[in-house]
Amino acid sequence: GIELIDSYVFNQAEYVRFNSTVGKFVGYTEHGVYNAEAWNKDSGILARELGELERYCKPNAAIDYSVVLDKT
Repeated sequence: GIELIDSYVFNQAEYVRFNSTVGKFVGYTEHGVYNAEAWNKDSGILARELGELERYCKPNAAIDYSVVLDKT
């Protein structure tokens, strides 16, 4: 399967991440935990992130995979 990881970085430090396998945001700093809790309660934000998996990741993965196969 395909996994989408959307990392949010401030001052070169990741503070929150969305992982499509987990299906929610996870915070890594105090601010990140605060944002993750708020964003996980918002079904619209979660749906938008999961939509990126269908909209962007899956179509591009198929293209990238075929390019790799063509070169082997």
